Amino acid sequence: MTTGAMPPTAPGPKRSRARTLVPLGIAAWLVLEVWLLTLVAGATGGLTVFALLVGGAVLGGAVIKRAGRRAFRTLTETLQRQQGGHPAETTPPGSSGNGFLMLGGLLLMIPGLISDAAGLLLLAPPVRSLLGRYAERSLERRMRAAGPGSLGDAFQQARIHRPDGKVVQGEVIREDGGPGRSSGDDGPRSPLTP
Repeated sequence: MTTGAMPPTAPGPKRSRARTLVPLGIAAWLVLEVWLLTLVAGATGGLTVFALLVGGAVLGGAVIKRAGRRAFRTLTETLQRQQGGHPAETTPPGSSGNGFLMLGGLLLMIPGLISDAAGLLLLAPPVRSLLGRYAERSLERRMRAAGPGSLGDAFQQARIHRPDGKVVQGEVIREDGGPGRSSGDDGPRSPLTP
C-alpha cells in the first residue's frame, strides 16, 4: 500500500551566515524605521512627518539627478580625451564619489529617518572619500586573494593597454603555424617581433 508522503531527503547545503543575517537585519531596520516615524509623529504631529518624508524624497531625487549629470559629464570628457589621442591614465577630479552620492540620494528617497540620516551622511565629501578609499582597498585585497583564473585576473588583464589606450586583441600562434604556445615561448608575441 502506498501513501502520498514524499520520502525523506538528505539535508541540503548549509546556509551561509550572510543569507541568514541580512534578512533579519533588514527586518529589524524596517521595524526601527516604523517605530521612529510613529514616535516622531506622536511628538510633533503627522503633518511634520509627512513633510520630512516628502522633503527627503525631493532632496534625494535632486541629489541623484546631479550625480547622474556629473557622471555623464565625466564619461563624456574621458571619451573625448581618448579620441583626442590622450590616454585616460588618471580619473578626473570629482569622479570618484558619484556612486556614493547616488547611494546617498537613494537613501534619502527611501521613507524613514534612519535612511535619511545615512543619506545625509553620504552627502558629506569627507565621508564619501573615506568610504571610497576603504572600498578600493577592500576590492584590491579581494582581487589579490582570488588568485589566477578568477574575476580579479580578468580585471588585471583588461588593464593591459597599448600606449594609445586601446586594448590589444589577438591570438598567440606557434612558429609551426598551429594555435597555442610553443614549448620555448615566454608569452604572447606580436606578429611584428621575431
